[in-house]
Amino acid sequence: MTAAAPPEAVLLQDLARGVDALGLSVSESQQAQLLSYMALIQKWNKVYNLTALRQAHEILTHHLLDSLSAISPLLRHIETSRGHAHTVSDMDVKLELLDVGSGGGLPGVVIAICCPNVRVTCVDTVSKKAAFVQQVAASLRLPNLRGVHARVESLVGPFDVVCSRAFASLPDFVSWSVGALSDHGVWMAMKGKVPEAEMSSLPAFAEVFHVEQLRVPGMDADRCMVWMKKSANCLTG
Repeated sequence: MTAAAPPEAVLLQDLARGVDALGLSVSESQQAQLLSYMALIQKWNKVYNLTALRQAHEILTHHLLDSLSAISPLLRHIETSRGHAHTVSDMDVKLELLDVGSGGGLPGVVIAICCPNVRVTCVDTVSKKAAFVQQVAASLRLPNLRGVHARVESLVGPFDVVCSRAFASLPDFVSWSVGALSDHGVWMAMKGKVPEAEMSSLPAFAEVFHVEQLRVPGMDADRCMVWMKKSANCLTG
């Protein structure tokens, strides 16, 4: 027998606990949007196979909380690069973020919900997945979110941040998306274990400037964030 789905109140409590553990400031309305997004994933999953995970708690931990673990690193980057911005809401200029190989919108949709002043574009080569992100944007009233059906190589941006989660090797990720990244933008790649071999195989135009460990509540797995930028010779050449 299939286990009964936990009531929304239980999921909301577990989400709130995870948000607290991550040290995030996520409003009740944003948490409700995150659960509505999860419900849409489950609904569309029956037809379009957005994720192999089916159980609500698995989706909550392995997708939502995993994606939420990227929020604090992103905010720290914004604060460092913009100087005056202590939260995304303080920004007077919207940040343009591209989520590559976004699939069902992870982490792009989560970033769009939690960071309303970040304009998020989720790109995927599968048209139904891009259509799903568009549906999420309409259903959750997220004007800062859009889904695009395209190959990332065809996008020119410029984007301030180009991110990915379990998308491809680092060399492939930067090679395919370099045309979309602004000259002083950054790549933000969510990975499992620190990918030493991939980092040492980066093309000459890209360089790693920071690697940080991520801790996902309820997940006993290695997670890290690899930050990269265009190398100095690429910018001066």
